[in-house]
Amino acid sequence: MEGIKNLIIDFGGVIINLTRNRCVEAFESFGVPDVRDCILNSKDLFMQIEMGTITSAEFRDGIRHLTQQRLTDEQIDAAWIAMLDDIPAYKLDLLMDLRSRYNTMLLSNTNEIHWQWAEKNSFAYKGHHAEDFFGKIYLSYELNMVKPNADIFEYVLKDAGINPEETLFLDDAVPNCRTAEALGIRTYTPQPREDWSHLFK
Repeated sequence: MEGIKNLIIDFGGVIINLTRNRCVEAFESFGVPDVRDCILNSKDLFMQIEMGTITSAEFRDGIRHLTQQRLTDEQIDAAWIAMLDDIPAYKLDLLMDLRSRYNTMLLSNTNEIHWQWAEKNSFAYKGHHAEDFFGKIYLSYELNMVKPNADIFEYVLKDAGINPEETLFLDDAVPNCRTAEALGIRTYTPQPREDWSHLFK
C-alpha cells in the first residue's frame, strides 16, 4: 500500500457477494436459450444492458421475445436480481473507513436494474446512501463502456485526475486487472467472498 492514494473498487464479487447460478437457474426456468454462457460471459442482451446500449425496458422485451412468454417486468427483474446476494456489514464499515483515508471510487460493470436495487437494498446501511461510501461512482451502463476494455480505465483516470502509480484497483476478474496493470495501476484480485480488509492493516 506504500504510495497508494487512490482506490478503485469493483462492486460485484468484491463488495457484494454474487450468486450467479441462482440467476442462471431463474432464466433457465423461463426457457432463455444458452443463458448460462450469456450470463457468465456477459453476452448478447446481458452485455447490452451493462453497456447501456439498450434500456431496461428493451432488455425485458428481449427476454420476452427469447422465451415467447408473457413474463411480467417483476418476474424478469427478480430473475436478474437473483445474482445479487448480500454485502457483509463489515465491508460497509470498511468502505467508510477507507473513504476517510483514501480517494475511493467504485467502478462497476452493472446495469440500471441491478444498481437501483443495490442502492435501495445493499447500501441502505445505518441511514447511508451509495454516494456516502465513495468519492465517485463509475457505472458501465451510464458510461457506455465496460471492463476489461482500456477506455473505461482511461476515462476514470482522466475524470478523477489521478495517477495510475498511486492507484490500487480491486476486481475479482483477472482480465480486468490485467488491463489496469497495463496502464500502470496496481491491482489485487480477491477470491469469492474474501475478506480483503487485510490489505489495509
